[in-house]
This record gives sequence, C-alpha cells and structure tokens, in this order.
Amino acid sequence: MITFDAPGTGLSPTPPAPLSMAGHAQLAIAIVDALGHPRVDVLGVSFGGGVAQTMAHRHPERVGALVLAATGCGWGGVPGNLLALSLVATPLRFYSTSYYRAVAPVLFGGEARHGAVALDHYIAARTTRPPSVWGYFSQLLALAGWSSLAWLGQIPHRTLILAGDDDPLVPVANARLMASRIPHAELRIIPGGGHLFLWDDTRACGAAIREFLGRDELPHPLTKQKDGAP
Repeated sequence: MITFDAPGTGLSPTPPAPLSMAGHAQLAIAIVDALGHPRVDVLGVSFGGGVAQTMAHRHPERVGALVLAATGCGWGGVPGNLLALSLVATPLRFYSTSYYRAVAPVLFGGEARHGAVALDHYIAARTTRPPSVWGYFSQLLALAGWSSLAWLGQIPHRTLILAGDDDPLVPVANARLMASRIPHAELRIIPGGGHLFLWDDTRACGAAIREFLGRDELPHPLTKQKDGAP
C-alpha cells in the first residue's frame, strides 16, 4: 500500500505556488514512478477522489482499478449543504479542538452527529499534524475550477463508488451521477454514513474495497490481447 501526504499537509512541505488538480495527479504519478510501479489501483477520498479521477483520465495506463469515496465531480455536481461548505472554507478546525468539536456534526454528518467516541478519534487524528494555512487554501483553489463531469464517460477502469447518505459536504446524488456516467462503475451507498464513513466503519468498508479489488472481471482497458486485438 502506498500513502502520502499531499503538499501542505502532514509532513509534506507547502509549495510556493498552488497545484492544479492535474498537478496533484502528476505528483501522485511521480511517486508511483519513484517506487517503481508501472500500474497501481487507486483509492481517492474526498479531495483525493478528484485527484484519483484525474489520474485515471490523464494517465489511464497507470491506473488499474479505481475506488472513489465521499467525493464528487466538481462543477456540475450537486452542491453540499451551504453551512457545511462555509465551515470547510477555513482550516480553523485543525488548530482548535473546541471549534472542531462544535462544527464536526454539521460538517461531516454520520457518526460525528452523535458518536462522542468517533468525534474524539477525528479530533486526535486531524489536529496532530495540521495542514499549513497556504497548503489548505491551495487545495481549495485546485477544486475551485475543476470538473470531471465532461469526461467521466471516458474513464475506462473498473470503478467502485462509495458514498454515505448523510454526507453534508458531498450529497449522495453526486455518487449516483458519477455511477451513471462512468461505464464500468459500481455504486455502494452506506446507510447513515457521513463524509468520514471510511473511518466510522473501517472493517466493513475495508472488506468491501478488498473484495472489489480482488476481482478480475475485466481485462485492463488498455491491455491488448496476444493476437494484437484490443
């Protein structure tokens, strides 16, 4: 498994100029290159889902299967709750645990609305290494003009789309929209799942992802048969 901190988050430095979504995708490909992998299955969550879609579109030969969780297609999709969107416009929650506790139920839905244990876990995980302010706003800038709606139908990979039906930031209608456009998409909706459903039920979500990635239903779309036919 390969995981990395995006620029400006975790232990990664903040670049002086913000990266576009294509830039984030190219960075991910560079990491894969550095580790010597010709092709990888890709899981993208929230902002990372946009990066994953862009990787699949711009570098289809480098992506095996695709998993998109708690994410949408950007412009052209269904906007989230206005209050939740206004709260996500600031990184203050990463620097103030009391603020995080106050806004998390509105921002994330799901277990954050009523699960004190889950909320404590979120706070501990997300405030340990907060993003830089410029790094956070750079990600918002990358999202500002991005959309995959026009080319979702060109994503040839087997794709698993996971969505919670109690996600204030990315309403479940976005998952249905993507599933209707991506040719080989499979949609699974998590009842009661909020924006952080992968963390709320890691066992069930992990099992679903492993089962999906473990299948071999279709040859890779860019793999040619021995006789040279596509």
